Amino acid sequence: MNDHIFRKYDIRGVAERDLDDATVEKLGRAYGSHLVRRADDVGEGLRVGVGRDIRDSSNRLFDALETGLRRTGCHVVDLGVVPTPLVYFATHQLDLDGSVQITGSHNPAEYNGFKMMQGHAPLFGDDIQALKEAMIREDFVDAEPGGQWAHPELIDDYIEWVADDIDVGDYDVKVALDSGNGTAGVAAPKLVRAVFDTEPIELYSEPDGTFPNHHPDPTVEENLEDLRRVVREEDCDLGVAYDGDGDRIGVVDADGDIIWGDTLMILLARKVLAERPGATIIGEVKCSKTLFDDIEAHGGNAIMAAVGHSLIKDKIQETGAELAGEMSGHIFFNDRYFGFDDALYTTCRVMEIISQTGESVGELLDDVPETFATPELRRDCDEDLKFQIPGVVAEEFSERGHDVSTVDGARITFEHGWGLVRASNTQPKLVLRAEALSEEERDAYLEQLEDSVARAKRQIAQTSQG
Repeated sequence: MNDHIFRKYDIRGVAERDLDDATVEKLGRAYGSHLVRRADDVGEGLRVGVGRDIRDSSNRLFDALETGLRRTGCHVVDLGVVPTPLVYFATHQLDLDGSVQITGSHNPAEYNGFKMMQGHAPLFGDDIQALKEAMIREDFVDAEPGGQWAHPELIDDYIEWVADDIDVGDYDVKVALDSGNGTAGVAAPKLVRAVFDTEPIELYSEPDGTFPNHHPDPTVEENLEDLRRVVREEDCDLGVAYDGDGDRIGVVDADGDIIWGDTLMILLARKVLAERPGATIIGEVKCSKTLFDDIEAHGGNAIMAAVGHSLIKDKIQETGAELAGEMSGHIFFNDRYFGFDDALYTTCRVMEIISQTGESVGELLDDVPETFATPELRRDCDEDLKFQIPGVVAEEFSERGHDVSTVDGARITFEHGWGLVRASNTQPKLVLRAEALSEEERDAYLEQLEDSVARAKRQIAQTSQG
């Protein structure tokens, strides 16, 4: 069993190499046993919802996981092929004891994995490591096999709930939706039609686990090129792109310009703060300083948190935050919603603002101070090194007199900006970002980060050899 599949907030690996049927069945037994042991009253058996994305391996993994779960006495509710947020939605609406989404998220087509909940809370961190240990020891609950049934009405139930929540204004929003042949395509266009009574322009809505047109990762600029072109050609008010399982959003404004996750958060935070003065709003360590400044300027309580969808959800529960977001496009509404990341619901909240104001995203954000920031830069790094390097970088810059936050990696404050080095929790990569008041300063800060990472690698290698 590959230890690296057990990540901080999910389990993920190459499906045909790391996630064979025997391993996945053991995972189902370990997860079901975990739920049974933490339950106060098992009664006739716990109910666990299981959904899946459109990857070629997802049906096989569902069958193996279901077998393992039912062996612990859990009943499996088959939620079907749906975006990840709809699995979370079902967990709340059906009051399930747990849920699993089988998905490789934004990873390449050969990957797959599992995002899990225990009750209404995410399962992550030490609990994922406990599942690994239970699988190694084969420490499982054995019981009379649980039942299985389907919930085919989930998409319709979700659309009905969102339609009741969204307050559509008088302006008719023209929107283009790029599902990237991922799982969002089974629900997002139908949702927009129902809520806004408009026909979206669809790009790549057809599910295809090989992702033949472009990879569904809206943090990569080249994946947004088709959407940007269509928005300009069709004179759209808005363009929206989704990742492979529909929990991350990418936004393009009416001019075809990309609105990164932290800038989108400014738009959403202003709306929330106008209705809920003093609200707590969370951004993560990759987010622009302009986000935190804008939240404070509009009377909000800004919190900087570690990266990770499960970590952010846990922080929302801890702080009671009304809104949270990540640079990667995970947006979490706890205002009028359930506090989990949902790119489809976020689409509707953005369209709601445009429909009420008649202004584009670019116009609504016109007063945000201009800074120059890199996108989220990912650098290949060995799994055994990536978590060591940020600490060495933090130590170097601290010794040089910089203020360094170690909330998640190393976020270094420079004279006119900041820079970040952190380990990705989902890929064998380091994540870098820099922001400054000029392009020259930004590039200089990034160069300092790159040089420090190179020195850290050499230092770690020399220490291991010595």
